[in-house]
Amino acid sequence: MRLTATLTAVGKTCVMRITLPSGTAAEIVSPPTTPTMGLVIAPDIWSLRPLYDEMVARLVREWGMAVCAVEPFPGRTLAAEIEPRFAAVPTLDDASHLRDLHEAADALGTARVGLMGFCLGGMYCFKSAISPRFARIASFYGMIRIPEKWRSATQGEPLEYLRRGDAAKVLALIGTADPYTPAADVDELRTVGCSVVAYEAAEHAFAHDATRPSYREADARDAFARAHAWLLG
Repeated sequence: MRLTATLTAVGKTCVMRITLPSGTAAEIVSPPTTPTMGLVIAPDIWSLRPLYDEMVARLVREWGMAVCAVEPFPGRTLAAEIEPRFAAVPTLDDASHLRDLHEAADALGTARVGLMGFCLGGMYCFKSAISPRFARIASFYGMIRIPEKWRSATQGEPLEYLRRGDAAKVLALIGTADPYTPAADVDELRTVGCSVVAYEAAEHAFAHDATRPSYREADARDAFARAHAWLLG
């Protein structure tokens, strides 16, 4: 593993931007005491950015975990608009993306590792059910079926990964007004064995980014608390 930034100390907490063996960037933070477990974070379509740097540091502080967030579009410079990011998703390769999440888990150095993701990262949480590397998984509004414009030969359907893997270790946190998680698809999540918590009238991305118009503070607080309890298992 190659470090790509100077080690920063925040109190007794070690903060690093690292490069995983695959070449993918990640933000990793370890608590000053023995962590309760490790946690990998799969970000949304807007990539690894200050929002996730702050989230990683906050979860280390509040949850006592060692945490690593992974860049979903390694080696690319994408515009701030949504269109080029949507266009880039079909070029992502499931095997490479899951490898990066595994390498992040290895970087944490903890015996037990969980996975938590948002939006695009939530979709990869569903796909990661196929891997025994993660003890528990919390998916925030992950796509249950791949949107038509994202489909490609390198993108497998999340439901198929769940059927082939261990869906029982996955918690899905969804909003009932989210077009990416329609009721019929949520029913399928339950059928394959996922645990589901649905927030009435919540839209996509209601929990992790307070700058979004869809953000709902009370639901966000509840969703993170449920995710925390689930990951500890």
